[in-house]
Amino acid sequence: MRVLVTGGGGFLGLYLTEQLVARGDHVRCLCRGSYQELNSLGVETIQGDIRDAQRVVNASEGCDIVFHTAGVAGIWGPRKTFFEINTVGTQNIIEACWKNQVPRLVYTSSPSVTFDGTDQNGVDESVPYPSQWLCHYPHSKAIAEQKVLAANGQQGLLTCALRPHLIWGPRDRHLIPRLLERARQGKLRRVGNGRNLVDMIYVENAADAHVLAAAALQPNAPVCGQAYFISQGEPVNCWDWINDILALANLPPINKSISLSSAWRIGSVLETAYRIAGIHSEPRMTRFLAAQLATNHFFDITRARQDFGYRTRISTETGMQRLKHALESDG
Repeated sequence: MRVLVTGGGGFLGLYLTEQLVARGDHVRCLCRGSYQELNSLGVETIQGDIRDAQRVVNASEGCDIVFHTAGVAGIWGPRKTFFEINTVGTQNIIEACWKNQVPRLVYTSSPSVTFDGTDQNGVDESVPYPSQWLCHYPHSKAIAEQKVLAANGQQGLLTCALRPHLIWGPRDRHLIPRLLERARQGKLRRVGNGRNLVDMIYVENAADAHVLAAAALQPNAPVCGQAYFISQGEPVNCWDWINDILALANLPPINKSISLSSAWRIGSVLETAYRIAGIHSEPRMTRFLAAQLATNHFFDITRARQDFGYRTRISTETGMQRLKHALESDG
């Protein structure tokens, strides 16, 4: 197939691109920068921004499927940035698919589109979007997800959305490096009682899910127009897992803690202060971050298993060993 991967130089996008190349697809990547890893794979690369509608049209021309993994994540920043990239950018992808008669679109969403700051204990895809949002990222992604799902069946386009939670593994340039850096600086604190369970997903499993969902996007198939939680399928204790990652880098476990209520108040104060001062850098704590770190959020992935055959190919234990080797190589 002729495939477009938006954000092909990103963490998930690169693993997805490698899998598609390995199975013989002709892959084109739309990226804002230049990436040696993509050059080494021999894929076609187009530099551009998904906010540029014409660039997106050009990039998707002649494609059989689009994997839209590009976006901006974060717990803080200007509303304009999140909505222009995540929401308007996704609308540009949809309209480009219509214009170029691309038949399939798989969108990388996020479980945070359903997060209202309280526990999510094994919830499935029937859980609604919240009525209030703790930050711009999940709000912008939720609107984009709804646009993608609503586009299913229009002008010959079949769509679905995947919600991978806490993608991790080697070559991560965000989650793991930031965690380790904060640990080295002595800035990590356990939030809450330390017993909260969370879902996460090893990056190659997340890429697998995208490939499987794309193959299942056929007329009248159950996957069409649906969103899916995807994870390792076995929630972990959030703080035990964080300490396990720290141990891989020979760092001590977290030994200081703060209550959720205190972290929430601190986050609220910092958000207000940063907003008044017009500071765009990320506060050390926000209400969204406090709630994410202290509450349960794990999901029922039965529908992904049933509708497109998702399976956890790489176990958490194997993934942690691979992460350990990667950290040792980087060190």
